[in-house]
Parts: sequence; structure tokens; C-alpha cells
Amino acid sequence: MAILKIARMGHPVLLRECDPVPDPGAPEIRRLVADMMETMEDAPGVGLAAPQVFQPLRLFVFRVPGDRSANDPGDTPIGNSVLINPELELIGDERVLGWEGCLSIPGMRAAVPRATRIRYKGVDCDGNIVTREVSGFHARVVQHEYDHLDGVLYTMRLTDFSLFGFNEELTRAAEGKL
Repeated sequence: MAILKIARMGHPVLLRECDPVPDPGAPEIRRLVADMMETMEDAPGVGLAAPQVFQPLRLFVFRVPGDRSANDPGDTPIGNSVLINPELELIGDERVLGWEGCLSIPGMRAAVPRATRIRYKGVDCDGNIVTREVSGFHARVVQHEYDHLDGVLYTMRLTDFSLFGFNEELTRAAEGKL
């Protein structure tokens, strides 16, 4: 396995629609997924999409740590997972602002509106179908990574740019130290 270089905002690979993965079980896809998981853990992050490592393919890896999930039954912790050729359905009209960062936009974060509940479907490297209905942080992570597959960065979803900035400055402002 290897730690991969992460594309940063401004690179064209992050702005294009990704291609479907023709063979989820192919050795090169299995290797890519393993390398992406290692890269996500090293970063450290909770999600990483293939275009973020310069591969314009419809797949991403993610996890929901126990300390990030809520008391909502749809927001359960999940270990390292992969979704290949995913489909995403937003459930209901409710949207909520939540803080997001991105490994392709290091050192910054913003409050991004996202659907509170989603349903997703895809396959893993063994061709097993993965289908879940989730909410909370779990739903937010999947929506964020899915956006990458369509060339959408979280900054493109912002509705209030006063809730966007460098991590250190936002933390100092929240603590009343500015």
C-alpha cells in the first residue's frame, strides 16, 4: 500500500464528472482502494474520493468514527468502507448547516447545507451491493464524497460566506479571542 498525493482545489481533476468503474474487482481498483484508505487514515480524514488522488473514477472511501456519530439511529459509526459506482437519493426537503473540511482544501472549513437523510447504493470490490439509509454525520460524509464524483467541491454549495474560513481563525472567533 502507499500514501497517495492529494489534489488541491484548483486542479482540473476535481472539477470534472468522473467515469464509472467498469470492473470493481479488478486488481488495480483493489490496489487503488487500499491506497486510498491508507491515505485517508494518514491525512487524517473521514472520506476520500478517487478524483482527490488524481483518478477520475466513480468511487470513494469513507468512515464514520464513533465520536462523530449522533444518537440518531441512522447515524451509526462505520469502519473503513468503499462505495463504487454509487447512487445517491436525498430523502425529504430538510437541509441543515454543518461544518465541513476537505483534504483538497487544507486548513479551511465552512458551514455547508446538506440533506439530513439520504439513501445510497453502490458496490464494494467484491461486487457486493451496499445499500443504506442514513442521517446525520454519516449522511454528510457520503454527500460530500459523492459531490466529488460530479466535480463539486463544498465551496460551491456555500450559502453564507461568513461561515467559511481558515480553521484557526474560525476557532479563535468561536472562542471570542478575536
